[in-house]
Amino acid sequence: MNINAKLAPKQLQIAELIAWGATAKDCSNILKKSLNTITNTIRRIFEITEVTKSNELSAWFFCTHFNISMDLSPLARKKVASILLLFVILQLFNPNEFNMRTRRAKRARKSETEYVDYINN
Repeated sequence: MNINAKLAPKQLQIAELIAWGATAKDCSNILKKSLNTITNTIRRIFEITEVTKSNELSAWFFCTHFNISMDLSPLARKKVASILLLFVILQLFNPNEFNMRTRRAKRARKSETEYVDYINN
């Protein structure tokens, strides 16, 4: 991943759309350009930024535009992963109202004669 890569304004616009989750077809519709033009531009963006996947492009875009460090030490990665794992484990073993299945109250059914009586009155 090339942190110092410079993109042209149109390339940057397409990279931002891809980073936010748009597909090539979405970019084509938004920018009113042909799908082939967008696909070729995305291919060129991948070459310039030295990424191979759209999620890598998202990481590149957000790290370069929001001044997030791309170099997270292995120790810091392990700490973050451990904390996230702890939250997941606690959520699994901590049943609350969002995870529990709720019972529906059964409504009493009226017989057909009761409906007829109700309508006639």
